[in-house]
Amino acid sequence: MKRKTLQRIIHFLVDNLTHTEFVDADHVPSEGGVIIAIHHMSHLDTPVMMVNPTRKDITALVTTKYQERALIRWFTNTAEGIWIDRDIADFTAVRKAAQALDVGWALGIAPEGTRSKDACLKEGKPGTIMLAMKSGVPIVPVGITGTEDAFDKLKRFRKPHITVRFGQPFTLPEFKPHERSEQLKRWTNILMYRIAELLPEAYRGVYAE
Repeated sequence: MKRKTLQRIIHFLVDNLTHTEFVDADHVPSEGGVIIAIHHMSHLDTPVMMVNPTRKDITALVTTKYQERALIRWFTNTAEGIWIDRDIADFTAVRKAAQALDVGWALGIAPEGTRSKDACLKEGKPGTIMLAMKSGVPIVPVGITGTEDAFDKLKRFRKPHITVRFGQPFTLPEFKPHERSEQLKRWTNILMYRIAELLPEAYRGVYAE
C-alpha cells in the first residue's frame, strides 16, 4: 500500500468514526520544513495528525520498541515514519529527521520522548530543541485532547471527540556556545509551556503553573 492510499483510508475512518476538530491549523506553515511538537497520549495521535488540513507531507519519529508490533510496524513503514531508538544516542534517526526537514517535510515529535499513560504532560526532553537548532526550522506546538480514551469509546460504539489545537510557530535564536546547555533547557521549558497553554488544565501535568 502507498502512503497516499493509507492517508485516504485514515481520513475516511477519522471522519466517520470520530468527531475530530482541528483548531488554528493555519498556524502551520503551508510549506517548508517544520517541527510539529505534540503532547503524545495514544497510538491514535499519529494517524490523526496525518489527516490535518494543512500539511499532508507529515511524518513522525516512532520509537523502535513498536517494531515488535506488526500493525504499528506496517503502519509506520507505510507512512514513511522514522524509527528512533530512544535508549541510545540514535544519530541515524537524527540524521534522517534532519534530512526530512531539509527537503521540506513536516515532522511530528513528542518532546516528552514517550507516550503519556495518564494523559498529563511529562517533563520535556531537549531532543526537539536540539533538532530545531540544528535544522533552523520553526516549531509549532500542538495540544491534543480526546485520543487518550478514544479506543475505549470506539469499543462501546461511541464516537470520541478529539481536538487538535495548534499554537503559533516560533523559531529559535542563535545559541552562544558557552550558553548552549542553559539555552537548551530554557527553550525546552518554553516549548512545553506553549504546549500546556493549548491544553485544558487537567492535562498540563508538571507544567500546570
